[in-house]
Amino acid sequence: MRRLMATLLFMAPLAAQEPSFRSGPSELVVLPVIVTDRQGRYVGDLPRDRFTVYDNGRRVAIELFSNEDTPVTVGLLIDASGSMRSKLGEVVAGSLAFAKSSNPQDELFAIRFNDDVQHAVRDRRFLMAGDLGALQSALVALRADGRTALYDALTEGLDHLALGSRPRKVLLVISDGGDNASQATLERVLSRARGSNAVIYTIGIFDAQDLDRNTGVLKSLAHTTGGERFLPHSPGELLRVCERIAREIRSGYTIGYVPPDRDGAYHRVRVQIEPSPPRRSTVRTRPGYFAAGRSSQP
Repeated sequence: MRRLMATLLFMAPLAAQEPSFRSGPSELVVLPVIVTDRQGRYVGDLPRDRFTVYDNGRRVAIELFSNEDTPVTVGLLIDASGSMRSKLGEVVAGSLAFAKSSNPQDELFAIRFNDDVQHAVRDRRFLMAGDLGALQSALVALRADGRTALYDALTEGLDHLALGSRPRKVLLVISDGGDNASQATLERVLSRARGSNAVIYTIGIFDAQDLDRNTGVLKSLAHTTGGERFLPHSPGELLRVCERIAREIRSGYTIGYVPPDRDGAYHRVRVQIEPSPPRRSTVRTRPGYFAAGRSSQP
């Protein structure tokens, strides 16, 4: 049986863990919210009463609000297929730049994928983003070969992301193109992503002749989860993109509310700033979530 090759690097969680917002009958829907002005600068100083949240068109009360730089659980998904051989050094440098710019208390794991799977650490511990030495040692040992099982890697990443102790979950995917080895389908992955509380950022690294190969897939993954897709054109731009994503994660708001219905259905979410800032701003969050069913056990 074909196995997805993935090396998982984990760091030990903090003794004092973030509280969980996903248990009990009054579980919260937790939304990561990013606000930028027209120049693309992050706006991080808005008070709670400026935000309004709508769930399927119905206004809901905000029960959780924070604009602090709180730690998150992050998974790095690194394409190490044969077509990435000449680019792997850039990807490792970008991944380390991301970790260096992240909150040092972030929980972090990394998945290296081609067309096999292998867990490097059996106890599946998480590392801290501030432990750059451990991350660097693992990443510089990566070798690129084989085919590309992007969808299987995403499935694996979402599974392991759920093991983290932080309420906010992020996947950063760095890949050069399409999928030619997965058992999972794109439809299944998008459904899984839609049902998770993860935000997925994607970075596409392409040769000129491959530019149209899967930019749409990377865009769909990001849009479905409230993330963003980037297509850097040089090693320097890749570094800047990785640093920008880390800053964005640290500059956002966390908003939580009690879902109005436990109907097991997909709910569309909209977040607005009221009144609107004098300078035109953009508000980005995940477009929706699947509510728990009434028969679900806590």
